[in-house]
Amino acid sequence: MSRNVLDEAHIHPAIRQTIADKHADIVQEVQAAIAGNKEVIVGMGQNPFPKQACKALDALGTPYKYLGYGSYLNQWRRRNALKMWTGWPTFPMVFVNGILVGGAGDLKRLIDSGEFARMIAE
Repeated sequence: MSRNVLDEAHIHPAIRQTIADKHADIVQEVQAAIAGNKEVIVGMGQNPFPKQACKALDALGTPYKYLGYGSYLNQWRRRNALKMWTGWPTFPMVFVNGILVGGAGDLKRLIDSGEFARMIAE
């Protein structure tokens, strides 16, 4: 399965660099965190779901890197760059071994099924 991404041929050459550069720093920061940590949670303030994901990993004693970007009323434009990069529409974004596994509910399902333990054992 693949997700639909606008083909570069359908983006005018004059704006390609603008698209590539738009809030590239936040994407690079998340990429660096993923490269340096087995588990990464990307979240935002005032949202209870990133906290749920953190609590789930805390309960397991699993170390993770948390990156928080603003709240509902600020930094939403920067967070949009992450949504466009991943294709994931909500926060948190949970990465395990460099793989986006979804949000807090998805993480809980992985933990409950035993798949999370298998993933971190790799």
